[in-house]
Amino acid sequence: MIRLCIQVVAAVSCLAPHAVVRAADAYPTKPIRIVVPFAAGGSTDILARSIGQRLNEALRSPVIVDNRPGGAGVIGADHVAKSAADGYTLLMATNTTVAVAPHLYSKLPYNPLRDFVPVSEIAYNPQFLDIHPSIPVKTVKELIALARSRPGQLNYGSAGQGSTSHMAMELFKSMSKVDIVHVPYKGTGPALIDLLGGHLPMMFDVVLTTLPHMKSGKLRVLGVSSLRRADVAPEIPTIAETGLPGFEALVWFGLVLPAGTPAEIVNRLSTELGAIVRQPKLRETFTVQGLTAVGSGSAEFAAKIRKEYDMWGKVVRDARIKLD
Repeated sequence: MIRLCIQVVAAVSCLAPHAVVRAADAYPTKPIRIVVPFAAGGSTDILARSIGQRLNEALRSPVIVDNRPGGAGVIGADHVAKSAADGYTLLMATNTTVAVAPHLYSKLPYNPLRDFVPVSEIAYNPQFLDIHPSIPVKTVKELIALARSRPGQLNYGSAGQGSTSHMAMELFKSMSKVDIVHVPYKGTGPALIDLLGGHLPMMFDVVLTTLPHMKSGKLRVLGVSSLRRADVAPEIPTIAETGLPGFEALVWFGLVLPAGTPAEIVNRLSTELGAIVRQPKLRETFTVQGLTAVGSGSAEFAAKIRKEYDMWGKVVRDARIKLD
């Protein structure tokens, strides 16, 4: 009897890897959830629904967007980190949730490098360095020279402590060795109103929001925060090419799964997402929205997260920013 039990266990053990492969081949067998850690209607939510619809068609399985806002994205991210590693719960991650937040909060309930496996970066949104026309500078180099001549006398606005606009300017300050004072607002809207009214000299803002004001002459744009020029405004040089080599501060979006998800499922989703993002119509939609399509593989996305995690960690430490 004991010998029979041992034989049965051995047989199950031998079959286990094949069972995993068959399970991956059969995937998905139930609805997939994309958790958005922000409220419905925002840019992350809109992007997730667009990708979810196409993933639904590609996998021939329901894909549901699940909004779990709160804690500046922490609540939704933590939910996914603690979900089953079976490929049915993804997080629409942003640079804030996996690369910046770990350095802003001393008691973050998840570790982005340990608790997630990257699937694919979907797209990124560059930011413009906006200047009120009353400021006597027309290039990044001129702004740096002005700030160095008036340390602590210039200020800049942001959407709030720890926001992408805040982080971008702190990186700018660190790389250019200038002292510009931070004025945090409760969102991009109020900051932009003050910038347009001349009450703020400068701020970083995403391309799409800035474009109408740039075209009307109400704002002057010195540069874009990506390493390549924005498709919707190719006449605007990058900050990297006009004053700060290597400068890059993006708002990016990508899908991650709980750590431990079978590699076969990760690769399947990564392949499907890459094909989706390469669709010409989707790329055109992204361009109109100010987004640049990416569709990277899992390993490439993992390398980007690691790089940004280290970069923003240094920026946060140097600026001594803490949100708790």
